Amino acid sequence: MNSNTPAHRRPARRAAVFAGLVLAVGLGAATQMPAQAAVHAPAKASAAALRPISGTPGEAVTRVADFYGTYIDAKGDYADPDRTLATALRKHYLTPEFAERLTAWEEENGVDGVLRAQNVPAQWTVTDNGTVGNGHEVIVTLTFGSGETARKTKLFVLLERYNHIVDIETTSAR
Repeated sequence: MNSNTPAHRRPARRAAVFAGLVLAVGLGAATQMPAQAAVHAPAKASAAALRPISGTPGEAVTRVADFYGTYIDAKGDYADPDRTLATALRKHYLTPEFAERLTAWEEENGVDGVLRAQNVPAQWTVTDNGTVGNGHEVIVTLTFGSGETARKTKLFVLLERYNHIVDIETTSAR
């Protein structure tokens, strides 16, 4: 097996992401991960792969994109999901109060509360939805499956003014 296959690159990529998260948590800075979904297919060189992804530390949309992109990547490796990274991400990005409520919601509903699903989406997008009270709302659209069987779930992620996630709902707080 070629040592440059996706199966061999994933552990190194996951280790790099985890190291970056540990550094970001230690320094109190936002992580800067590409805003793209985890894909379980060999990488292809294409114009889409060369598109720039940008963000700004502390910006609500960038923060939510960082969280969801890395969380989906950690959970999305079906052969070896990185539960330690997923837990660390939740601790870093969610307020402790919301983390408790989310855990209770997950126990009641039997699905991952961040994704509102049992599985991992094939694609995702993050868009700004503006200020809500003292916080900021960001829309995360998750696409599960592909083609005619694709199903989209829209989540409304509310951040407090200090950029921690305080709620994830299927309806807007607006």
